[in-house]
Amino acid sequence: MALKIGSRGSIPPFMVMEVMRAAALREREGRAVHHLEVGQPGTSAPRGVIEAAHAALDGDRIGYTVALGVPALREAIAAYYASHYSCEVPVDRIVVTTGSSGGFILSFLAAFDPGDRVALAAPGYPCYRHILNALNITPVSLPAGPEERYQPTPELLDKALEEGPIDGLIVASPSNPTGTMLDGPSFDALLKYCAGHGIRVISDEIYHGITFGIDEVTAAARDPSAVVVNSFSKYFSMTGWRLGWLVVPEDMARAVESLAQNLFISPPTLSQLAAVAAFDCHEELRANVENYAINRALLTQELPKAGMTNLAPSDGAFYIYADVGDLTNDSQAFCARILEETGAAITPGIDFDAERGHRTIRISYAESPKSVAAGAEALTSWLRSNI
Repeated sequence: MALKIGSRGSIPPFMVMEVMRAAALREREGRAVHHLEVGQPGTSAPRGVIEAAHAALDGDRIGYTVALGVPALREAIAAYYASHYSCEVPVDRIVVTTGSSGGFILSFLAAFDPGDRVALAAPGYPCYRHILNALNITPVSLPAGPEERYQPTPELLDKALEEGPIDGLIVASPSNPTGTMLDGPSFDALLKYCAGHGIRVISDEIYHGITFGIDEVTAAARDPSAVVVNSFSKYFSMTGWRLGWLVVPEDMARAVESLAQNLFISPPTLSQLAAVAAFDCHEELRANVENYAINRALLTQELPKAGMTNLAPSDGAFYIYADVGDLTNDSQAFCARILEETGAAITPGIDFDAERGHRTIRISYAESPKSVAAGAEALTSWLRSNI
């Protein structure tokens, strides 16, 4: 008799990881690859973090920590909110997590029940809906377009409410894949709408620190009932250290702690001890953002010249989201062909928008300016030859 396989594992793959796999195979064959697919900084962790990690390895046992995280790191995060956002966040509302992914799992489990309906903009980060589906929570797509700057709005929520109740809203500013942001008044209007309709807000702020001309807004300063998710992966350039944090409302704090104790025991101890030093490394980190700005300027200038003209505003993060419907109706095949013929690895939009992603792509400019420039040259040369 065949053994049962649980249905909650039947979720789609994360497409960018599939692109990474194809790019890695090409590299193993000795062929060049220009990495424009992965949302991963091309830099290592800051020097101060690495030095702190060495010191911890020499002087600490690296055992379990308490589930909420080491006190020194939680205090450093609270101090960061005070200095960066002028926002007082009590340490007892800060939870260190195993990456932002662990933070999403904890917040979804604590805030919602099976069968609840959680709204999120499309295009959007695919793992939101995949995690929700695995937890038997229903993702509700809000089809956002250029007129909404690819962000959720009260009007889109009104339409979703016509189909059934909405228990939660995930909002990301800056957004993956579009890089668009909500300004202060727009964010306030969205939070006010959600408060008036009993909708719990989960604010994904993992790209804070990487913005270009628009001030970032934290829900922690505006809505004490919102859950804030952040990470050391993007601005702090610590993807493989698997460390993030939550700012949780008081009414969820104990539930999140109990879940963390049982699901994760504690976040990675070495990463926590090293990450305390990250908040002293802003000069190095801001230099990384300056490099992203160089890459952004290059792509937004050169892609339209090569015929890729329908680009989302890249306010933050390190992505260009392009509508290529005039070039293809199959973004997956389009991206595969570009990789094969140029070595430029880019991500098809079907991962981010199930309904319209067949005509969109995402280009990451997180690598060094030299690397991105080489990828841009390969891609634009191909576009000029094929459109």
